Amino acid sequence: MQLIKLTAASPGVRVGTRSLGKRVRARLRTSHEGGQAAVEFALVLPILLIVLTGIFWFGITLNHYLQLTNAVGIGGELLSVSRGAADPCAAATQAIANAAPLLNSANLAYTIVLTPQGGTGASYSSSCSSATLATGENAQVTATYPCTLPLSIFSLPPLFTIKTPSCTLTAQVTELVQ
Repeated sequence: MQLIKLTAASPGVRVGTRSLGKRVRARLRTSHEGGQAAVEFALVLPILLIVLTGIFWFGITLNHYLQLTNAVGIGGELLSVSRGAADPCAAATQAIANAAPLLNSANLAYTIVLTPQGGTGASYSSSCSSATLATGENAQVTATYPCTLPLSIFSLPPLFTIKTPSCTLTAQVTELVQ
């Protein structure tokens, strides 16, 4: 029988001289937690991935909303100072599309309402070449952008299907024509 000199670095084994078989049995008695950690990780991993995916898509949607809000503000400011332009609404919608480069401009929908003082508003979509802007008139610019949250990666059609939620982002600004 072979004897091994042990040091204090061997966990769970007293310092002293023991046989190799006793040392192996002592080590096996002290390491029961390795498999438990792997099982816990396997149980928590799917939940963690779902939460992280939700945070990811919420961040993308929030980014789109912030871009849309900023772009509508820029388009409204341009419309408010475009009193002598041939088609101020087209310039404003083009400014909105240019200010939001990560949004698909084909999916943007515009509504521009020009309201004279004490009058009723006229609504335009993207061109208002027939309208004349007057000082003191309210120019309201509204843009909408569809967003879909692609959670279909969790769908397994034979077993279960998750309906993909959809939403519409809307940003609106009202400016006074200068």
